[in-house]
Amino acid sequence: MSRQGPPKHQNKFAWKPNAGIKINETEPGGRFRPLAEIGGVCQRCKDQIEWKRKYGKYKALTEPSKCQKCTKRAVRQAYHSLCTGCAKEQGVCPKCCCSGNKLVGRDPEEVEAEKKVLEEALKNCRERDRRRLLRAMNKEKPKGNPTETSIVQEGKVEGLFSAISLGEYAEASRDNEDTGDGDLKIL
Repeated sequence: MSRQGPPKHQNKFAWKPNAGIKINETEPGGRFRPLAEIGGVCQRCKDQIEWKRKYGKYKALTEPSKCQKCTKRAVRQAYHSLCTGCAKEQGVCPKCCCSGNKLVGRDPEEVEAEKKVLEEALKNCRERDRRRLLRAMNKEKPKGNPTETSIVQEGKVEGLFSAISLGEYAEASRDNEDTGDGDLKIL
């Protein structure tokens, strides 16, 4: 006979993995090395990986694993079976190998490339613009997520510069340094 109705007792607080264990801040998942964003997979796979992270079951890769298609050691994300190149080529989710027409998030390679462009733009821009950009990034950064990519994804970085892209801004600032023009027109 099955029991119906509310549970017999209610938990007073939610279960937390590693509740009594102090986490080393320099390990992956700690404050200084947060886990990477989950991207480039289908929604179902993203939910599975989030669940593993939430309940302490997530095991990060220590070394790259083999891709099932090309057999190269190019899989750098945990629980993935295909490398990003093969997954894009076949148009499938790199974790479950199902048709990836609705992939969630962005690939880590795209995020890294955009981060390099941002660093290049920061290196070549004026001190005033650099500080203004960093202030805007810190002000709009969510408290729980210390990554800088969320602001870049929303396109707010481009709104702070006069150029259409960060690469154009870096080129314009280099040209101004060469000609001696100190001012860059901001629209």
